[in-house]
This record gives sequence, C-alpha cells and structure tokens, in this order.
Amino acid sequence: MNKNHFAVIGLFLLLITIIISCQKLEPSAPAEDSILDGPVENLTSAQNIQHLAGDVGFNGQVFTAATGLGPVFVATSCGSCHAGDGKGHPFTTLTRFGKNDSLGRNEFDHGPQLQERALPGYAPEKLPVGTSFAKFTPPINSGLGFIELVSEDDILAMAAGNFNNPDGVRGHPNWSLLPTYIKIRPGSENQGNRYITRFGKKASTYNLLHQTILAYNQDMGIASSFDPSDVFTLLDTDPEISDKIVREVVFYLQTLKAPIQRDQHNSDVITGKDLFVQIGCESCHKQTLKTGISPVSALENKEFHPYTDLLVHDMGPGLDDGYTEGSAKTSEWRTAPLWGLGLAPKSQGGQFFLLHDGRARSIDEAIRMHGGEALVIKNRYNALQENEKQKVIKFLNSL
Repeated sequence: MNKNHFAVIGLFLLLITIIISCQKLEPSAPAEDSILDGPVENLTSAQNIQHLAGDVGFNGQVFTAATGLGPVFVATSCGSCHAGDGKGHPFTTLTRFGKNDSLGRNEFDHGPQLQERALPGYAPEKLPVGTSFAKFTPPINSGLGFIELVSEDDILAMAAGNFNNPDGVRGHPNWSLLPTYIKIRPGSENQGNRYITRFGKKASTYNLLHQTILAYNQDMGIASSFDPSDVFTLLDTDPEISDKIVREVVFYLQTLKAPIQRDQHNSDVITGKDLFVQIGCESCHKQTLKTGISPVSALENKEFHPYTDLLVHDMGPGLDDGYTEGSAKTSEWRTAPLWGLGLAPKSQGGQFFLLHDGRARSIDEAIRMHGGEALVIKNRYNALQENEKQKVIKFLNSL
C-alpha cells in the first residue's frame, strides 16, 4: 500500500471523526411535550402555510415608530409578552384600571389599560390618582383554538351544574358588551346586548379576533380597520396593520397545538390526579371539554383537556383588586386553564409567577391563595399529608 492510499484512509477517518463530533455537539430537537409552540396536527398544506405566516406576524414583527408603534404602548411585538407562546413574567405584566359604565365606557379617557412606555417626545401614561387597578400577567397561547370552539351551551351547562354544589362553587359566565366588528355566533344568547365571553383573566373577550385586536391597539398602539382608534389622541386614524396580517395572526393562535401532559404514567402523578379530583378541584378546573363545528377540520369535534370551565368565580377578598371587566365582580376571576402549567418556568425566567398578577411564586402558594368559592376545597388541600400535597403538585407540574 503506497503513501497515497494511507493519505486517503487518513482523510476518510478524519472525516468520520468530524461527522461523529458534530453529531455530538449538535443539540437534539426538544421533546414535543416540552414546548408550547407548534401547529396542531393534521392541518392541510394551505393551513400550515397560513399558520407559518401568522407565526411571522406574531413572533417576527417588531413595531417601530415608522410602522405605527405607539406613541404610547406596552410592548413592541406580540411575542415579547409571550416568549415561546408561554406565560409572561412581571416585566411583561399589564395594568388595567378604572370602571366602566353601562355602555362599556371607561371612566377615564385613556382607560382601561395603562400604556407605560412611550416614543421619544411623548410622556408615558400614569395611573389616575386613587383609581382601582389590577395587574395581568400574560397567559400561555397554546390550545386557544380549542377553547374558542367550546359551545355556549356547554359553558351554560357547566354553570348550571354549580347550582347545588355542596362546596359552595357558584361559577357563571361573564356577559360583556362587544365591539361592532365582532360577528356573533349563530344562536348566541344575550342579556341586555351582552354576550358570553371567554378569554382573558376576567373572561371578557369573545373570540381570538377580539383578543388580537385589543392586544394590537392597547398593547402596541396599533390601529386597524377593526379598531381605528389611536390610544394617544383617542381619534380614529388610518390602519397601521393590514387585515391580512391580523387574520393570519388570529389563525396562528387558533391553530397552535394544545399543551401535552408529561409523565402521565408516573405513579405519583396518577395518585396526585386522583387526589386533585377527590378534594374537589375539578369542580372548577374541568379536565375535559369538547370543540364544536369548525372550518378547520383538525379542530372540529375534538375532546381536549384544559382543566377549566371558562366561568368566573368569586375568589374571595384576598384576590379582589377592585377592578373588573364585563359583568364579573371585582373578586371574580376566570378559572385559569391548567394545561401547560409545568412549563411556565421556561418562559418565566426559571421560576413561577402564578395567579392573575404573578403574585404566587409556587404552585403550592397559588393553591393556598384561593379563597371565596374555593375555600372549602383549599382547606381540603391544606389537610392533606405533606407527601400527598407533593403528589398533587407533581400532577399539576405534569400538565
């Protein structure tokens, strides 16, 4: 064998070594159940393209003064408050303030949301002296399309099921006035021109278009054809974002996959789930809901597991901030979906900031802050043995 043969063999072995080394250095893709973003399964090719376009609008578009930002605002993009489509943290918490009259008008011209950042030359807003307010930590976005498709009949049925609840659970839908651009679902009930709403901390927005338009306008100061009002001048202005992008972002939110439970076959997780049900947590945190008819077949007539009833409940004086939306009382909050709970630290700096304003720094603390309609059930949790509490928490961490 001559020197050239040895050189060829040497180069071949070097190439193999480099390939193996690169494989070791290249990170593997994260497990599907460890991330919140990504499309729901079984979308068509066209729907996947639309989802990706919405992803760019939601996570890739950062607004500037030249593209319509502000002049007063909270954030410069959708994704800045929902990293990886996960929960926000104290740095992205919103402030809502003031009271609405019977026509839905806030008592303050620039309410109901505080825009505490501003472009150069403009002054950030300040809270009016003595007004009531509440802090809202951004929620996860995953699975919202499933929640949007729960029928109003099912929501009303969950409320009716509370009438004789022995633990004092009495949740009810929030009924809210709607902007004119909202298309009402066929057969929707109304109470004095108020309709059942389901999204947000107070369950005060009707659908994902409503939620998206509010976020563009109130969070980023972006006017649209749906809501042309300028948050600074309070006058109508030309649209600063196209209807096409708005609808792509709405579709993106509608078609985000639902969070996937982890470790569901672990014996402690199974026991923790049993205890969760036994002490009564499922009175509000309903495990299984079902979607109705949808133009997206991947979402139609599907069972899913969000652990919510989409109702508002009186949580007691400890969680009463004196602020409300729609027909909810100031002490009433929507049952927060629990899916994705264990992944919250991934977008919250490695720790928990739970409840509506992030005040609870652990799952255990969040449970212990429940009051009002949840008091009896919380007391049952407190009466568990320490190892039983840890199993409940392990179950909740698996969601």
